[in-house]
Amino acid sequence: MWMSAWRASAVFAPQPPCLPTRSPALRGTAPEPEPRRLRQRRARTSLRAARASRGDYDAVVVGSGIGGLCAAATLARYGKKVLCVEAHDTAGGAAHGFKRRVPKLGTFRFDTGPSFFSGLSAPETARINPLKAVLDLLETEVLCHRYESFGLCLPEGHFTHTRGFGKEVLAEVSGEAAVKEWEALLQAMKPLAALVEALPVPALRLDPSVLLTAGPFLPKFLAAANPLEALQLKDPFAKTLSRAGLKDPFARRWLDLLCFCLSGLPADGTVTAEMAMMFGEFYKPGATMDYPVGGVQSLVRVLTEALAKYQGELRLRAEVEEILVERNKACGIRLKSGEELRCSTVICNTSCWDLMKLLPPDSLPDAWRRERESTPACRSFMHLHLGFDMKGLDALQEHYICLEDWGRGVDAEENALLISIPSVEDKTLAPEGFGVLHAYTPATESWERWKDLDRKSQEYQDLKEARVQFLWRQLERVIPDLRQRAKVQLVGTPLTHRRFLRRFQGSYGPAISAKEGQEFPGPLTPLPGLLLCGDSCFPGIGVPAVAASGLLAAHASGLDTLRPQADALRRLFG
Repeated sequence: MWMSAWRASAVFAPQPPCLPTRSPALRGTAPEPEPRRLRQRRARTSLRAARASRGDYDAVVVGSGIGGLCAAATLARYGKKVLCVEAHDTAGGAAHGFKRRVPKLGTFRFDTGPSFFSGLSAPETARINPLKAVLDLLETEVLCHRYESFGLCLPEGHFTHTRGFGKEVLAEVSGEAAVKEWEALLQAMKPLAALVEALPVPALRLDPSVLLTAGPFLPKFLAAANPLEALQLKDPFAKTLSRAGLKDPFARRWLDLLCFCLSGLPADGTVTAEMAMMFGEFYKPGATMDYPVGGVQSLVRVLTEALAKYQGELRLRAEVEEILVERNKACGIRLKSGEELRCSTVICNTSCWDLMKLLPPDSLPDAWRRERESTPACRSFMHLHLGFDMKGLDALQEHYICLEDWGRGVDAEENALLISIPSVEDKTLAPEGFGVLHAYTPATESWERWKDLDRKSQEYQDLKEARVQFLWRQLERVIPDLRQRAKVQLVGTPLTHRRFLRRFQGSYGPAISAKEGQEFPGPLTPLPGLLLCGDSCFPGIGVPAVAASGLLAAHASGLDTLRPQADALRRLFG
């Protein structure tokens, strides 16, 4: 998980140009020359209209979150004519950033969403980390700070988490018997991680051509583990833990919490494949975590620059009103402005609930529509962004996971908190001597208490103040005098989440549980020409997962991507 987001400034739709009128007295005289800016705007509009009438785009991607940008940039890299449209005034979806300027102090730069990354800076991780694979495919990179630890504030005390968690934290809390169980788990996870690594996501397709792209990797995949172990990748992670013999209560609780932070569900609802990838990046020798230099928006910038480099287009403030359907095929989009853009394939990077609002009522089978609309939703978030005085705080970790009470469950309201303090590594995000911090509840905030409130009402303000107190209490376990140090305070709620991300009920995403045998659907839909990507699709929630969904959607687009995909695989993996 490690994600949540909102825009911190209002987004205004662009206004139509105001044309000068001529008085009756001037009729018949030579017209005044148009201002240069107006001529340029008219030329751009004419070009877009011409493209729309010719159907010049191979693909239009709706939404510039990480999944949408990965799909758009991949297709552009393959030589396709691609347009990515975004309703807001900045790209990135939940991964964009914003800033606040404080008089006499300077500017504080905040991440709105994911801030906990791994596998971005090590060259060998392209096989196991889909986002790293996309960056390599695009022949670009994001510079990162690398660090090896994060903090834990648990009922048992305060700890530092490293790749040596078993011999350090677990030994202190539970003793040597638990350490042996942990070591056995690490051994049991190795072949599962090897399976994930042996068949990289960039090699996958959803048509018979997968034999050509994935075929060269199959010998290593088959040699990595026996077929029964491969089947375990679909099991709930709790089942894998039991199979490995992990019984220690503290270790099981910790992995329950870690699963919840990554996927939005405890270990009994998280699929083993996701945790196999995570174990490969967290606990192997030399494992480090990454933070993009300049903030997470640097990652978004790298992806948008790659899209432009390969002649793809990105249009901001371009809100989609409807996905166009003709002759039972998605053929383009209509923007709120009335402009229509035609294409061969529409890739929609929205949630499964918000997708339905963009489609004509009779464009999808009723059963398929009802199934998607009835998908259970994860809960929403409370957020607190702070700009604060960092003087004397030299021992801070970049991240903390806090939990009050194991007995209430890791998914209980006001029990868990995630804290990101990127200024520990990146001093450019705040004025000298100051830092930025983002704390948020990991999808544990109920939508119901917020849904009927007016954001401008006193009742809303009072509820914000009451619900943010839990965040303050947990933060004060890390920095006791933080309230006195704070110079910037911004509180976000589920309504904030819905407003700026246009998320159904401000939700983190679908609550699709491996415990119930449920699986995230793939990118295909019953409507020809319409594909999906993002966290409502396989592999699911989280930055690596949505990057993978973008790759899968690009390869399923029905466009001629086989040859460029094969060429990219040879460059990436030999």
